[in-house]
Amino acid sequence: MVLYKVIFFLVFVAGGYIIGLREAMASQGILWGAGIGIIALIIEYLTTMLGFGTIVGGLAGLGIGLLFAKLIYLPIKEIFTNIDGTYIALTFNALFGYSGLLLGFRAGKDFTLSNIVKAFRSRTDESLIKIIDTSVIIDGRIVDVCEAGFIEGTFIIPQFILHELQLIADSADSLRRARGRRGLDMLHKIQKISTVTVKIVDEDFPKIKEVDAKLVALARLHGAKIITNDFNLNKVAELQGVTVLNLNELSNALKPVVLPGEKMSIFIAKEGKESNQGVGYLDDGTMVVVDNARRSINNQADVTVTSVLQTTAGRMIFAKLKEDGDKSS
Repeated sequence: MVLYKVIFFLVFVAGGYIIGLREAMASQGILWGAGIGIIALIIEYLTTMLGFGTIVGGLAGLGIGLLFAKLIYLPIKEIFTNIDGTYIALTFNALFGYSGLLLGFRAGKDFTLSNIVKAFRSRTDESLIKIIDTSVIIDGRIVDVCEAGFIEGTFIIPQFILHELQLIADSADSLRRARGRRGLDMLHKIQKISTVTVKIVDEDFPKIKEVDAKLVALARLHGAKIITNDFNLNKVAELQGVTVLNLNELSNALKPVVLPGEKMSIFIAKEGKESNQGVGYLDDGTMVVVDNARRSINNQADVTVTSVLQTTAGRMIFAKLKEDGDKSS
C-alpha cells in the first residue's frame, strides 16, 4: 500500500517536472507537482480515516457556514461604513465556517454511497430489485413462486454467487455436485420466466470475505431485497436494515390452518419418539404426531387434532385417534 502511494506521489512530481520544462521552470514545476501530490495523499488519508460521507458533509457544512458569514457581513458593512471590516469578516468566517464544518461532520456520518444511489432511484424500482442467495437457487422453489406470478421484477445475481455455485457443482462429493448442478439448472429456468429479468453484475467487495456479508453489502448498495431461506443470513440482513423475503416463512404462512378439535384422515407412516405414538404427514409436509397410533402404522387412520405447535423449524400437529376421542367423550 505504501509503495502505491509513493508511485502516486512520484507521478505528480514527474508531471510537474514535465510541465515546468515546457515553461522553462523545471524546479518550480517539481515543487508544484509535489505539493499537489501531498494534498491528494492528505485527502485520500482523510477520506479513509473519516469516511467519504463525513468529508463531503464537512465540506458542505463549511461552504454553507461561509455563505452565512458573507450574508451577515454585507449589511453590517453597509451600515457601519467608518469601521474597518477586515477583522469582522475574519471573525464571522471563522465562527460560521467552523460551526458549519462541525455540523457537516456530524450530519455526514450517515451519508454513504449507497444512500446516494438510493436518492437517484425511484421507490418503485427499489421494490422490484431482489438478490437471491445460493441456498434459494439450489432449493428451486423460487422458480415455482415466480412462475405463479407472486414475485416479479429484476433479480440481481452477483458473480461471486455464480462462482460459489460453480465450486459446488465441481465438488468431489457427489451430493454437493448434484446440488450445484441443480442450482445452475434453476438459474436457467429463472432466466426463461417472462415476469423476471435476471441481471448478472460484477460488483464485488474484496475486503469482505464471507459471501453472506457480501450479499448484504450488495443489497444495501442497490437498495434491494434479499430472497433467502438461510436463517443466519436473514438475521444478519435484518440487523443492517435490509429487507428479507424468506421462502421458509412464506411456506409456513401458506400452510392450511388447523384448529384443535378438527378431524382428519392421516396415513400413519412410522413410529413416533414417545411410547405408542404414530407419525403421519399432511400433503404440505407438516408432521402429525398421533397418540396410541403405533398399531395403525402403514394404515389410514381417522384422527382428532388436540393441539398445534409452531416452532422456528415449522409446525407440528398433535392428535389422537378418533376412536379414543369418542371413548373419552
